[in-house]
Amino acid sequence: MGARSPSSGNRAAVIDAAIVGLGRWGRSFVTAIQGKSSRIRFVLGIEPQIDSARDFAVQHGFKLSADFASALSDPAIAAVVLTTPHSLHREQVIAAARAGKQVFCEKPLALHSADARAMLAACRDAKVVLGVGHNRRFWPAMLELKRIVASGELGQLLHIEGHNSNENSNRVAGGWRLLPEESPGGGMTGAGLHVLDSFIGLLGPVRRVNARLLTHKAGVPPLDSVAAMYEFASGVSGLLATVRATSFYLRVHVFGANGSAEVLGECELVLRKIGAEPQRLNFTPFDSQRAELEAFADAIEGRAPYPIPAEQMLATVAAFEATVASIESGASVTLK
Repeated sequence: MGARSPSSGNRAAVIDAAIVGLGRWGRSFVTAIQGKSSRIRFVLGIEPQIDSARDFAVQHGFKLSADFASALSDPAIAAVVLTTPHSLHREQVIAAARAGKQVFCEKPLALHSADARAMLAACRDAKVVLGVGHNRRFWPAMLELKRIVASGELGQLLHIEGHNSNENSNRVAGGWRLLPEESPGGGMTGAGLHVLDSFIGLLGPVRRVNARLLTHKAGVPPLDSVAAMYEFASGVSGLLATVRATSFYLRVHVFGANGSAEVLGECELVLRKIGAEPQRLNFTPFDSQRAELEAFADAIEGRAPYPIPAEQMLATVAAFEATVASIESGASVTLK
């Protein structure tokens, strides 16, 4: 079964953007966009360790600077894409909004609800779009799961389960991503948050969480696991797990009174209905990073709202913050 990129459609003017942070994920955005998208392109890269990015900038045809302010002061730059340390997001998003730049911020938008609220308010006041990078939402199997859940064909929703683990932490020898203040909650910040955001995109906000972190080896690479139980405001229950570091695995499984639908990775979904044989659906892959930036371009141009609304951005940060608080306290946490 084929799947269509959510941003495909009529052509529109190309948007000139700056990519801020040229680590692994920032470079992945560049390779997803440059020369491939007619909607958005990078004309400037911001990287404090500028010498490490010179060859990459030449290869992909954009200017390079070590100074974030140079992107904000350049009238040719319409948007900034942030792939920077999490603790910098609030300051950078607010500064970009005040400079009149459209803002796309890689997940997590913030580590604390108060920061997320301030960022959302700054973008609202400046009348600029704020997009957040949860690329798993743009996977074709996840788009189909959202359609199935919204259609009501599963009946009353009762429970959701999810797991996201990957081996990326094995590749990190040091740096900010391993700092507890930048990536609290073990694997929750890097991988688990993808599943938690998927939960909220499907079911709405979390009311209560009880989470545990088990550390098997500290240091580099870290070996730990997180397990969390959620109660949603709708009354649905949920279970989430994430492991650092193991082979890549993603699963999101929604259970209803009439059956269940289970995503297994980017392009596979299994639909199980009471009284029927399971259906295994396979989808054509497309680049989810390109899809989310082109959806951001759609929102800038007023063609469609960004697919993750502000209330869901805030709900994901609030649920993540509560998960970390539960891990640290060893007790369940109820969200306001």
